[in-house]
Amino acid sequence: MSPGEHPDDVAETWPGRTVPTSGYTYGRTHGNGHQRIAGPTVPRLLVGAQLRRFREKARISTEAAAYEIRGSHSKISRMELGRVGLKERDVADLLTLYGVLDPDRRDALLELVDLANRPSWWQEYGDLVPPWYEPYLGLEQGAVIARVYEVQDVPELLQTPEYARALLTARHPEAPAEEIERRVELRMRRRRRVFERPGPLKLWAVVDEAALRRQVGGPETMAAQLRFLIDMSWLPNVSLQVLPFASGGHAAECGPVTLLRFAEPELPDVVYLEQLTGALYPDRPSDITRYRDVLNRLGLQAEPPVRTPGFLDGMLDQLLLGGF
Repeated sequence: MSPGEHPDDVAETWPGRTVPTSGYTYGRTHGNGHQRIAGPTVPRLLVGAQLRRFREKARISTEAAAYEIRGSHSKISRMELGRVGLKERDVADLLTLYGVLDPDRRDALLELVDLANRPSWWQEYGDLVPPWYEPYLGLEQGAVIARVYEVQDVPELLQTPEYARALLTARHPEAPAEEIERRVELRMRRRRRVFERPGPLKLWAVVDEAALRRQVGGPETMAAQLRFLIDMSWLPNVSLQVLPFASGGHAAECGPVTLLRFAEPELPDVVYLEQLTGALYPDRPSDITRYRDVLNRLGLQAEPPVRTPGFLDGMLDQLLLGGF
């Protein structure tokens, strides 16, 4: 989407979708209560959704399915919700039980199982990635669209290395320089993974003016960050809007919000709310609809994308002339 598009036009790319009432819980628990789940998140969710559909079509109970794989009712539920690792033998046995005997359909699903069991790209940063953040990395990697509202900082996918380094140093004052550099590397690698892939992630970001006025890292770092945002705003897959102070009160008084959308119709939108020591993934359909509506209203209240380069140019001039 180009800087010339209006939020009304962008909203058309977010058609309504019926979200399963059972939902997909990616981790309401935060902090140490959340367990690590190995493997890419989206393939695991897709396999689970397909297994649930096949089971319901065959009118087989979760108890009967569990007996087939020598498991429990809760294991079937966790498999269908993508909250547990997958074994190829279990999936193959369930497909046979559900009457899915066509080799092409079976092979396609078993290929997803293999993909879900491969190590994640962030595994080498395991000491830096908290358990509650791992599901988000997997979901972001599989999403086709991300909608973001940020009030404190520049969105992470749009940060320069220098800006990220200054921000991470402030947030982790006791961390050694080597750890900070690895955190910066993780953030930059994350951006490359979603922006340089075939079919890059479409990012629609609304940034509060406060985040752009805060001089993270000093004037030079901030000037470079503003220039980078101007460049990024011209990319066809990035729509960047500024919510100015002059807009007054707005719909997102709750704070930063991220919403992810996937190409697969089996997967509902995902809302991600990051906190200091954890994160929330609201999964009730009414909650998802509420946050989607908030982001829609923010897009209408913020400056249109076509004005973003000029708005940022004006801020850059103020900064170079002696500060905001």
